[in-house]
Amino acid sequence: MQKLRVVIADDERPARLFLRNILAEFQDVEIVAEAENGAEALEMIKQTKPDLALLDLQMPELTGLDIVKALKKNQLPLVAFVTAYDEYAVQAFEINAVDYLLKPVDKQRLRETLQRAHERLERADLRELEMKRLNSAIQTYEITSSPEYIERIPVKRKEEIFLVPVREVISITADGELLHITTLSNRRYTINYRLKDLEAKLRPDKFIRISRSALVNLEMIAKISPMPGGTYIVTLKNGQQLPVSRLQSKVLRERFLKM
Repeated sequence: MQKLRVVIADDERPARLFLRNILAEFQDVEIVAEAENGAEALEMIKQTKPDLALLDLQMPELTGLDIVKALKKNQLPLVAFVTAYDEYAVQAFEINAVDYLLKPVDKQRLRETLQRAHERLERADLRELEMKRLNSAIQTYEITSSPEYIERIPVKRKEEIFLVPVREVISITADGELLHITTLSNRRYTINYRLKDLEAKLRPDKFIRISRSALVNLEMIAKISPMPGGTYIVTLKNGQQLPVSRLQSKVLRERFLKM
């Protein structure tokens, strides 16, 4: 049996290591690349052309679903999503018969996913069906998952809890395990939380990710300054300046800087 060329993508290093160690036990698998975020995964898939991509559903900048949507038909490998339990995702994947693995990944379940990948690679009609299932699953997930967005962010300081109104938040930046929340009045709060988890609780029409480590309130942007290499610097209404990553500069340009 020919070896299955696999790409692993997960922004959490322990999760990547866990998956890599299990895959190393299988004789019919070759790991051709590992990615720690969605943007990196997208480029690695284009470069290495794997047979199968194991994609974390939620990653910074680009999610597993975003990667699938960004790839052209001839670039798309077989895909299995790796995710913590998400009722809407599981429902969408099961309805459309799309492969998924729940964290922590079970070795036997992964073996079954690899076996199905081998079978689909051998039949062109199954590859075509796989792509249709993926697109259908994404549509199902996006329709059914309607998150309840928060209006206030609870911040604990010693024995007190402050409720910071989301409308007053100007930026949220990540520093290791901590998030720094800055308001229009330049008050600063720090919480222990993951940026991608907080991003999921904020309205996407109000907050935009400008880099792997920063979110900004769209209504609080004072100006956007072009930089060499096609990137930008965002200046907020409190005077705070934040760089925009190359990938998010493209998003910013397409979504907001064109008439």
